[in-house]
Amino acid sequence: MSLPTAAHAAAAPEKLFTARFFTMWTFSFTVFLSVFQLLPTAPFHITDLGGSTLQAGMFLGLLTFSSAMFAPLTGAIGDRIGHRKVLLMASAAIAVITVAYAIIESVPLILALAFVQGFFWSGMLSASNAYLLTIIPRSRRAEGLGYAGMASVFALGVAPTVGFQIYRAGWFWLAMTCLALNVAVFFIALFLESHKHDGPHPPMTLRNIIEPRVIALATTLFLFSFGYGGLTSFSSLYADAAGVTPRGIYLTTLAAAILLARPTLGHMGDRYGYKRVFVPCTVLVAIALGILATTPGLTGMVISALTFGVGFGLAHPTFTAYVMAHVSDARRGAAFGTIIAAFDTGIGTGSTTMGWLIQHWGYAVAFGVAAVLAACAAPYFIAIDRRLERMEARAG
Repeated sequence: MSLPTAAHAAAAPEKLFTARFFTMWTFSFTVFLSVFQLLPTAPFHITDLGGSTLQAGMFLGLLTFSSAMFAPLTGAIGDRIGHRKVLLMASAAIAVITVAYAIIESVPLILALAFVQGFFWSGMLSASNAYLLTIIPRSRRAEGLGYAGMASVFALGVAPTVGFQIYRAGWFWLAMTCLALNVAVFFIALFLESHKHDGPHPPMTLRNIIEPRVIALATTLFLFSFGYGGLTSFSSLYADAAGVTPRGIYLTTLAAAILLARPTLGHMGDRYGYKRVFVPCTVLVAIALGILATTPGLTGMVISALTFGVGFGLAHPTFTAYVMAHVSDARRGAAFGTIIAAFDTGIGTGSTTMGWLIQHWGYAVAFGVAAVLAACAAPYFIAIDRRLERMEARAG
């Protein structure tokens, strides 16, 4: 038997699936198992307390707006004190907030708590993603981020259904379930290895906290995440209004589509180029939202969810890998924070605005507006990317 040549050894892919990767995957799954039980049921709880549809949409809106506002700051803090410390502090704080959700019956106070939770949620997201990049090989970045992101997809596939079943027993028991999961998150974080960049960090100024390239491309994230915010908050209410059962069918089907797409297509960004994969995916998102707006009922929801799942499921890790290829290791947390800020601004705006649109004009108009905005994502990204390339060429 001949030994492998140096060329063959060089061509062998770097190892992706390690014990550290699976520990972080479990951490992320538990985080999202909690939050995806909370987000779809909170609008029902708010309306049960006498809140309006607009207020129901404001729960996710305020949480994500807060996350967007603070993500660059919490990301930069993670770069300096260590991402594991941020994960421990964020999980403990969210556990305390969950206890408050269980006992407070004032809609304004619940919405205020959602804003506070957004601060710690931004730290959770930026620190966990930055920590992942210390584990994932550079040559398999888009693929690795895609597999890591499947933790949230698996959670999305089961959490809404479980959440609604628990909610039937009462909001208190749902909150206690989320509390138990957040406590588990804290203990998983205790077993993570400490890691932070030991080199010098720039001063904590606004210019150094926010990643310029992501800011330039932020509108792209906003345009195709706007509809995702509306889907997360209102797809279950839309199913109720259309007489579709089970009410969580859209989110479950969306999760199934992502689970099928990422293992089979997730490597395409690393192999063929991030931009070549990202642009068609944003088009699929627009098509999916258009289907949802024009084809009510079970068939339309399933087709839309499958299309949205493939497009959105590949777009996010591919875009992230594209951005991180232009960012230094010392600024990973800040870069992820800027990505989260742009992404969550779209989700929060989508949730709040679509709640208002639904209240005044109905679901078809709301999802139609989301489809039009998503259709603008690809041409905007192409134009801005070309402009950035020309600026970089002139600079050096």
